[in-house]
Amino acid sequence: MVHRLLLSAAALVLSFGVASAQTLPERIRTTGKIVIANTPNYPPLEYRDPQTNELKGFDIELGQAIARQLGIQVEWQEVSFEQMPSALQTGRVDAIMSGYSDLPARRETMDFVNYLSSGAQAFILASRAGELKSLDDLCGKATGASRRTSYPGRVTEWSDANCVAKGKPKINSTGTEGSADARTQLRQGRIDAAVQGSETLPYIMQQEPNTYMLLDKPLTSIQQALAFSKKETGLRDAVGAALKKVMADGTYAALIEKYQLQDSALDGAKINGEPVK
Repeated sequence: MVHRLLLSAAALVLSFGVASAQTLPERIRTTGKIVIANTPNYPPLEYRDPQTNELKGFDIELGQAIARQLGIQVEWQEVSFEQMPSALQTGRVDAIMSGYSDLPARRETMDFVNYLSSGAQAFILASRAGELKSLDDLCGKATGASRRTSYPGRVTEWSDANCVAKGKPKINSTGTEGSADARTQLRQGRIDAAVQGSETLPYIMQQEPNTYMLLDKPLTSIQQALAFSKKETGLRDAVGAALKKVMADGTYAALIEKYQLQDSALDGAKINGEPVK
């Protein structure tokens, strides 16, 4: 009886994998690989090991786990963040996976498989903890966030609603050359607070202990996702099904723990914010 149950379970897993793979585009089945755009400058999601130059991070390992479920491999293609949408639409890459946010404006041209929660998190130098105690204390102050992200605009929106609308001076939100540049400006005293994805800060604070302090909860709530062209519904659905399996078999939870992303974990795979069936 137990033997028959094990065989039935194995058959179910096998049929799941076959069903997922059958929705893959012919070019991907033929080449046995999916080409994914990535910019490795966003630890712990994606980065290069300074000693070996090896590509590492949560996104990298999760992407590889999803590909294994589909019986294919990943070819990571380094693309500048600004060029990712055009690379996707022209077919240079099959997907984007690079700390990429599922935003309403992006849904006009892309579909998303969501795998991580995120938010615009403000943080300050730990040495200023007695002076800046909440987000309200940033009214009239200067913040910096990567101009490649939506965060400078999100800070301005928060400032309009919580500073200007209450008769307080606005936050001076500046776009920087990246998150690393924002942290540099923060340490130099050129800005009062920096803003970056909440999922990255446990890693940053571990790398630079006793340097930074989080300021309240994130200003926004969004989800990170793999992005696909709206023409690639089969590929999107196959990846969503594979992600669901990776979450069910414990691989996802192990990676969440490895990269200290417990506060950013999702409770299930989603496509455009809706649970994968």
